[in-house]
Amino acid sequence: MPDTPFFLELSRRRFLQGAAAAGSLGAASALGLRAAFAQEPDKPAEIIVRAWGGSWVEALKAGVSDPFTKATGIAVRHDLTEDNEIQPKVWAAVAQKRVPPIHVNWDTTTNATKSALRGVTEDLSDLPNLAHVTDLAKPVGLDGYPIVDTYGYVYVLAYRPEAFPDGPPTSWKAMLDPKFKGRIALYNDGIGFHFPAQVAGGGRLEDIPANMQPAWDFIAKVKEQQPLLGEDPDFTTWFQNGEIDLACTISTNAREAKKNGIDVAWVVPEEGAKFDTDGLWIPKGLPENELYWAKKYIDMAIGKEAQQVWLDGLGLPGVVPGLTPPADLVGDPSYPTKPEDFEHLIRISSKVQVENEADWFGKFKAIMQG
Repeated sequence: MPDTPFFLELSRRRFLQGAAAAGSLGAASALGLRAAFAQEPDKPAEIIVRAWGGSWVEALKAGVSDPFTKATGIAVRHDLTEDNEIQPKVWAAVAQKRVPPIHVNWDTTTNATKSALRGVTEDLSDLPNLAHVTDLAKPVGLDGYPIVDTYGYVYVLAYRPEAFPDGPPTSWKAMLDPKFKGRIALYNDGIGFHFPAQVAGGGRLEDIPANMQPAWDFIAKVKEQQPLLGEDPDFTTWFQNGEIDLACTISTNAREAKKNGIDVAWVVPEEGAKFDTDGLWIPKGLPENELYWAKKYIDMAIGKEAQQVWLDGLGLPGVVPGLTPPADLVGDPSYPTKPEDFEHLIRISSKVQVENEADWFGKFKAIMQG
């Protein structure tokens, strides 16, 4: 559950700014970051944006990258290196005072927070469109805006309705049914699954991170089911190929399979489901002109027009008031917009995640490889 102040601020801003945002964003975007320069600096031939593949990069391209190129003439190259793989490369470049390998990193908030705490991220607090976003855009526990969070998402229990003739699964324990052996899927580091596994294993969220043995015990039982392990694009492919019946994945991946004609649905089980955010940030060390245009890219990404198209493609709630939910997600538990929508969603402090995530990933992989 988010803290109450977040809810109050979210509700208040949406009420006060929802109607006004559309009219004011255009003016803010037109001003851009020009105030910092007498004239716009030289344009690079391209900027490089790290992204996830599949429907993720396609949505970013449609909502942000293509409009940015149309507005500026600067090409956008998408680097599909996984976020955990690009991280040490960026850190090394900054430490060695080399130009980093990317201009913008599209990253999980937890990973991005690690980079911010390491001091390798540029300050983004001068972006004009920050005046028009909800508090969901502000990284919790960090000073200023070393990251701009861009949307939220839920790690749902996605399922094939044909495999559940008596109705949708209500618990993560459905994964333990012998008939699903070899037909369930998880992320290869267990992200999104650790917290509901803690509850499904008989533990308490309050015991995270001090006592997560219930989670590891439950995950060990799931391991006996021979789950498929992968990344975002894999889940869509597995559902489309009829290889899986159940998966812990971000709703976007199941929704993409559904859009492609596959019968897939998803639920937030009784134990709850993890809610998290992703964001955009810029590594230190870019030439001044390239930093300017990288900031322009992120500023566009938190504008209402870009958010509407980008997040329609992903089916995720954004950080700009007044966005219209996709018709198929109105009232969906994976698209929270009101305080009560978060009642069954699990939110764990970013600080706790930053301090423990590497250990959790390692423990999960050790269980799966054991």
